[in-house]
Amino acid sequence: MADPRGFLKVRDRQTQPRRPVPVRIMDWKEVYEKQEKGILKAQAGRCMDCGIPFCHQGCPLGNLIPEWNDLVWRDKGEEAIERLHATNNFPEFTGKLCPAPCESSCVLGINQPPVTIKQVEVSIADMAFENDWVHPLPPARLTGKTVAVVGSGPAGLAVAQQLTRVGHTVAVYERDDRIGGLLRYGIPDFKMEKEVLERRLAQMTAEGTRFRAGVEIGKDISWEQLRRRYDAVVISTGATVPRDLPIPGRELEGVHFAMDYLVQANRVVAGDHVENQISAAGKHVLILGGGDTGADCLGTAHRQHAASVTTLAIGKQPPVERAAHQPWPTFPTLFEVASAHEEGGERTYLASTVEFLGEDGVLKAVKVAETEFVNGRRVPKAGTEREIPADLVFLSLGFTGPEPAGIAEQVSAEFDDRGRVARDGYYMTNTPGIFVAGDAGRGQSLIVWAIAEGRACAAAVDKFLTGETSLPAPVAPTDVALGVL
Repeated sequence: MADPRGFLKVRDRQTQPRRPVPVRIMDWKEVYEKQEKGILKAQAGRCMDCGIPFCHQGCPLGNLIPEWNDLVWRDKGEEAIERLHATNNFPEFTGKLCPAPCESSCVLGINQPPVTIKQVEVSIADMAFENDWVHPLPPARLTGKTVAVVGSGPAGLAVAQQLTRVGHTVAVYERDDRIGGLLRYGIPDFKMEKEVLERRLAQMTAEGTRFRAGVEIGKDISWEQLRRRYDAVVISTGATVPRDLPIPGRELEGVHFAMDYLVQANRVVAGDHVENQISAAGKHVLILGGGDTGADCLGTAHRQHAASVTTLAIGKQPPVERAAHQPWPTFPTLFEVASAHEEGGERTYLASTVEFLGEDGVLKAVKVAETEFVNGRRVPKAGTEREIPADLVFLSLGFTGPEPAGIAEQVSAEFDDRGRVARDGYYMTNTPGIFVAGDAGRGQSLIVWAIAEGRACAAAVDKFLTGETSLPAPVAPTDVALGVL
């Protein structure tokens, strides 16, 4: 194990330092600085190497957390990245973007601050790339089987890498002009600079995965054509249909979906020219929704020098400590201060949006009311209405499911009652040879679930094509571990 007395000697939890707010809002570089090596070792040494490591239960990937904590504490970085890659294709993504349910399950967290698992994970990945410990792993032989993966987010990339490494010829199709899905255009650079994505794509290219950007399946190539061309097809398009807010004034100029705003901002940071870009510069901004996407909008608006930014959440402010109905080791809903919240802006809870107000078709204000709970429903409380001046409103209310265009008609795939592509216990749709992984089948979820489903779906595809598989399958669509298919 790591330091046997580490959790007794080092009781303080120290995460990665963040760059000063006045400095970081002047650019788009990552907020976090590199952790000092001695502090990182000490934090890894707090891991207790529990008899039953509940951090495994909290991580859908089954990351071998105590093992690589111990290796970091012992200065064995190359061995640490090998253990990390054994369960996670992209630890640099999860280390930067995952909300770390593993830390909520940390046994040390029962009576002390939990181990900084996420920080150790991303530090291992960064150290590995810096020291050239990450190499392509091309297959020893080809199987002659071909697979098309539609969508290049974390689920699609995980499917593609796993299947390429066992010898299948894999092509990844992406409708955007660059590969990466929401990793590319949904995540701001201040959370993950795109060089992190590029270096992993370079590894996958060297392994033999083929990427086809700028091709929209269902439009440029029909799903039926794809099905005839490949031995198997994996749908990993994500849950990209945003949840709308159909209230009076929704049509006003200035009311936008959050992802439309973030995609444009990311394109500009990448050096593209965007006509009529949605910009928060000098404007009063309201963000409806208090999740990660809302925080991304907040940080982006700060860097565009908005006049003011207010985040409205319809529900109550979450507690700062675990509620009684969310005991350890469950993943609790807590009041969190993301890096974007440190940078400014106002956060308002129990705020129901009633109407968008405007003049000559242009947004001028938003009418809100206090939220009250009636028969378990959240409704505006009469007599509490007020107006908040606003030039821009971003709807960050989550996503309802994948875009159905072409899937249902061209491959006869069914959708369930929640708008997700229906699948069986082995990730296959009702059409043989058509599989689905990630948010398209699961619904809006975490990046760690996307990668876990991608790995498990790859095992199901491999068995479908060859009759057997050596690939691990960490999770089933029902969230019950399948083991090896």
